[in-house]
Amino acid sequence: MARIYATSADYHSYTGQTPPADIDARLGRASRFLDSEVFRLCGYEVDEDGYPSNTVVREAFADAVCAQVQWWDETGDELGTAGRWGSVKIGSVALSGPGSSSGSSGPVGGREVADSALEALRSPDLTPDVFVLGMVVQC
Repeated sequence: MARIYATSADYHSYTGQTPPADIDARLGRASRFLDSEVFRLCGYEVDEDGYPSNTVVREAFADAVCAQVQWWDETGDELGTAGRWGSVKIGSVALSGPGSSSGSSGPVGGREVADSALEALRSPDLTPDVFVLGMVVQC
């Protein structure tokens, strides 16, 4: 079963906003997204259920998940589809992309990790003895 790292109360505390009706589903999607894109690449101790065993790390994960959901809400693009094409022409089909003005070919929209989510994981409270961002260890 997928781990969900934040609650509705965490979201309210992080954003200061009343959580939307579907907040549990959004937190679940953000948790799975960050698990696959960030958390699995980090070094930290876990409990028997796979959650961070250190309270500071657990709180940072909750903040990162809440930040990701908030960013998706602000951009309105959880799925990363809004910026796919910079222009589209239907007659004789002419597509160009990506839609960002920077012309970068990196991830677009919601399929990016929010900067604020990464900031939560770069907290000075996350010392190397409890958390290492971006570490892959083979046993």
